[in-house]
Amino acid sequence: MPEGPSIIILKEDLKPFKGRKVTSAKGYAKGIHPGMFEGKTITGFKTWGKQLLILFKGFAVRVHMGLFGSYKINSHGKRNASLHLQFDDDEVNFYISNIKVIEEPLNKVYDWSADIMSPKWDANKAIEKLKAKPKQMICDALLDQKLFAGSGNIIKNESLFRARIHPESLSGKIPDADLKELLKEVVKFSHDFLKWRKKGLLNKHLLAYEQRSCPRNHIPFHKTDTGKTKRHSYYCDKCQVLYD
Repeated sequence: MPEGPSIIILKEDLKPFKGRKVTSAKGYAKGIHPGMFEGKTITGFKTWGKQLLILFKGFAVRVHMGLFGSYKINSHGKRNASLHLQFDDDEVNFYISNIKVIEEPLNKVYDWSADIMSPKWDANKAIEKLKAKPKQMICDALLDQKLFAGSGNIIKNESLFRARIHPESLSGKIPDADLKELLKEVVKFSHDFLKWRKKGLLNKHLLAYEQRSCPRNHIPFHKTDTGKTKRHSYYCDKCQVLYD
C-alpha cells in the first residue's frame, strides 16, 4: 500500500495536469459516473495521508489505492482502470483503486492536523488520541489513519525502531517522553522517506523493515504479525523496550 510520502510524489507527478480539461473519462469504480468529469477542468491536487484528492470546481475526487492499487501516467495497462481520465493526447489511469466524489468542503471532511506530512500536523493532538486508547498496541495505533494519516507498515517499523519502542507496547504505558520521541521519529522518517524515495534510495536507508538483524546489537530481528492489524513487525528484543 502506498504510504503518505509516495502519495505526495504522485501529487507532484500530476502537477502538469492542473488547469487541464478532461476530454473523456471512463472506469468501473462503484458509485461514480465517469461522464461527470468530462469537460471539467482540474483546479489542483491535495493529499491527506494515503489519499490523493483531485480538485475540480465544486467537488473533489478521492483516490485511495489500498493494498493493491497502482497508477499510470500517459500509459495504460491491459486491465480496465478504476478511473481513466483523458486530456487530449495525455491520460491518467488508476487501477484497483477506491474512487469517491466528495462534494462537501474538504476542511469539513479531513482533519489536516492528523496528516503526518502536513505542515498542520499536531503532535499534541496525536498524544491526546493515543491516551484516549491506553490499551491499544502502539503497532496498531501507528496504522490508524485517524491518528497518523499517511503512516503505513514501513513508517511504523522504522519509527518504532528509531524510538527504541517494542511494537506490542500499550499506548497508555509508554512514558510521555518516549511518546514524544516516537512522534518526532514518525514525522522525521516520513520526510526522509519522501527524500529517499525520490532519489531511489529508500531501501538503502531502512534499518528495520524487512531487515534480518538489528544494526545496533547485530542479533536477528523478530518478524511477527503483531496487534489486531496482524501486519509484519520487525523488532529487536534487546533495544526496543516493551511497555505493557
